[in-house]
This record gives sequence, structure tokens and C-alpha cells, in this order.
Amino acid sequence: MTHGTHNAVEDPRNKDIQIFINGTLYPRDQAKISVFDSGYLVGDGVWEAFRVHQGKMIFIDKHLDRLWQSAKVVGINIPFNREELLQNIQTTLDANEMKNHIHVRIMLTRGIKKTPSQDPRLTISGPNLVIIAEHKTASLETKQKGITLFTSTFRRGSPDYLDPRLNCHSKLHEVQALMQALEAGADEALMLDIHGFVSTCNATNFFMVKNGEVWTSTGQYCMNGITRGNVIELCEDNNIICIQKNFSLFDVYGADEAFVTGSFGGLTPVIKIDGKTIGTGSPGVLTERISKLYQDLIEKEIQQ
Repeated sequence: MTHGTHNAVEDPRNKDIQIFINGTLYPRDQAKISVFDSGYLVGDGVWEAFRVHQGKMIFIDKHLDRLWQSAKVVGINIPFNREELLQNIQTTLDANEMKNHIHVRIMLTRGIKKTPSQDPRLTISGPNLVIIAEHKTASLETKQKGITLFTSTFRRGSPDYLDPRLNCHSKLHEVQALMQALEAGADEALMLDIHGFVSTCNATNFFMVKNGEVWTSTGQYCMNGITRGNVIELCEDNNIICIQKNFSLFDVYGADEAFVTGSFGGLTPVIKIDGKTIGTGSPGVLTERISKLYQDLIEKEIQQ
């Protein structure tokens, strides 16, 4: 069984879900997109993923802000407004009778190409919008057991050629990093920046704890994580020292605790990195405290 931050409890209802494609809902086995789609041909698209609990789209404003920013960065003109997108998401949720423990992924590509090419001038349609909502409950076992990381030789890139904050469809770089980690027997990959400092993971953001302080990267070379930002704010609001700084594997190997963050799994403890046990090899006290604060934040978001 796959073990990692995206480990979900198996749910048979996902076999019969309806998927939204450009205004129409299709059964899962009939939901298809053209082989001439820009996202398929050259990874030319942007995406977002968020949770739905008790009928509430969690931190949706922050996710939509990031989606619109990403589309602007790559020059995709979104042909609908935020309210229209929210209605399409709600239509998808309603069609699937979904209210709780739902994971939604929005994918927006530049559109259909006239011929296989990276040239955006050969796009002959408007952007393609796909909304996939699934019943997904994060594995409790993963949170209790924690995950292991392996430091990949693939670095997080510089903002001047592919800004790591961009949620784009081009994820091959991260897949290569994850493949290295899996081949090394770890669950996921830790990635360094171009200077050799710890940056982020292949699909989540990384935090470590040392002497009661929480450390995370400067943010210059890591994913623009919504959960990462929420955790930093939670620490500041609850008198937990959280420092965004450069630090190396020398510091990580001597950490008292470590955890990663993501929209699906929230906070997931890290118990081993590159074969070296972190702290006691079990979820740490501060990790558990921040995780509880994050769950309280979600409950507050639901009530708003």
C-alpha cells in the first residue's frame, strides 16, 4: 500500500463520481479531454486543490487568489469570474452529494491546440476547465506513524526560470525527485534550493523543530503553500517562535521534530530523513500542538 502524505482511506463512492468539464458533468469513466489539450501536450496549465468539510470550501479565497495569480503569470486569460467558478464547483459537489471530507482539484489549461506544439498562438479554443471532487479522508495511520524522507539530488529551481510558487501542470521535476526517494526506500522527497539549503518537499512544505523553535525555509524557493502560510500565522498568533530562514541538512539531521504541510494531509510528522531518525522517531509534542491548532482553525473556517 502506498504510504505518504496523500494516503487516503479507500472509498467506493469515488467509482461513480461526476466530473465537471467545461460546463458539463460526465461519469468518471466517460470524463475525457482531447489529446490536443495544452496541458496534455506540454504541461501548459495551472491548478488548485482544496478541502471541503461540512459543506464549506476550506480557505477557498486563498486558493482562488493563487489560481488567478498563477493564470496571470503564465498568460492564461480566465474566461469566467470567481463567483462563476464557485458555482461550478458547488454544482459538482451537489451532483455528487458531497459535503464532508472532500478533496477538490481544479485544472485550467490554455486550451486545444491546432497541432502538437508549445506555441500558444496555435491554441484554437478557450481554456479548458476540469473540476474533480472525490471522497477523501486522510489516513489516520499516516499521521500516527509519520513518514520518511530522502533528500533528492533534484533541486528546487530559481524563480527566474520556473518559479516554485507557480502551481503549474509541469510537475515532472517533482516526480523525478519523488522517484529517487521511492527508489531509496523513503515515502517522499526532501528538496534543496539552488544554494544547498533545505527548501521544500516534492508535494508538501517542510518544517523542523529545534529547541522549541519552528524553522521553515525563507519561501524564496519553495511552493506557495496555503497550509504553510496558515501554520506560520498560527505559530505567530500562539506565541510559538517560527523562523523563516536558510538552514541545511546539518540542522535537519539534528532536529528535535519535523513535519510537512499540505492541503490534503494538514500536518504530517516526519520520523526519519536520509535514514537518520528525527528526535525520538515518533510525532513530536510541538508538532501535535500545532496540528491541533490547525484543526481548530479549520473548525473556525467551517463556522464562518
